[in-house]
Amino acid sequence: MIDYFLIIAGFVLLIFGANYLVDGSGGLAKRFNISNLIIGLTIVAFGTSAPELVVNLVAAVNPGTTDIALTNIIGSNMINTYIILGATAVVFPIASQKSSRRFDIPLSLIAPVAVLLLSLNGVLSQIDGLVLLLFFGWFMYSNIKNVILHPEEEQAEDYKPMKIWKATLLIVGGLAALVVGAQLIVPAASNIATRFGVSQSVIGLTIVALGTSLPELATSVVAAFKKNSDIALGNVIGSNIFNVFFILASSAIITPLPTYQGITIDLIITATGSLLVLLFIYSNKERVIKRWGGVVFLMLYTAFLIWKISTLN
Repeated sequence: MIDYFLIIAGFVLLIFGANYLVDGSGGLAKRFNISNLIIGLTIVAFGTSAPELVVNLVAAVNPGTTDIALTNIIGSNMINTYIILGATAVVFPIASQKSSRRFDIPLSLIAPVAVLLLSLNGVLSQIDGLVLLLFFGWFMYSNIKNVILHPEEEQAEDYKPMKIWKATLLIVGGLAALVVGAQLIVPAASNIATRFGVSQSVIGLTIVALGTSLPELATSVVAAFKKNSDIALGNVIGSNIFNVFFILASSAIITPLPTYQGITIDLIITATGSLLVLLFIYSNKERVIKRWGGVVFLMLYTAFLIWKISTLN
């Protein structure tokens, strides 16, 4: 039971750590007159992906847990698309912005395809990590350029300036909570996989991925209830891009990541999710993901999970 307690405690630390990091960083950035839009594109996007980042870095540096580094990202992107967008669309149809349809969503489709192609030799190498990181640089440049040229297309929360000492305390405390949380989760998840005789890839794809996706889930569902569901789409797509092109890239640069059995199917399912986002949006004149699309997402992920569990020895 101790491992389950450690995982729950770790997830709690990850959630609070991410919130403290975003609040402190946003308040500090606003103190130096950085615009809300730039804060949203950088600090907030990084903050919601911070749980995946820290868990991945811990998994990458610890021998024998590299499967978790890969499946945490693939699983998180699956859950982001199928569960978070699905649940959000069921609550309230999800609107899309032109910039997302033309650039962000297609790039989120390219992400799993790029990982699949780069890992065909059985490992995601340090060179592969650098290639993925170049995509991330392109993504950040394009989004910041778009915000500068078309600020009216973007929306962001209104961040208030914060005293430097308070912001620093929140940032340091948030980072500490993230690191401790990840240190609790990775060994406990590995122990659970060993105890039940299942691969670490399955645990990483499900339990760890769901836990690290909790900040995106909370943000998106709350936005849907407030009828600001367009925030959910930007949040999820941005997180999916961050996860692959920054977090997975950084993990591979630290140490080469051997692939696991079943990674091809998992990446195809992930890419299919991004493709469905585009298809659902372009299926109507309003360019929204309607409630029926949300139901389809939830049903597909449920079917995938049942199949995944049924294939376990």
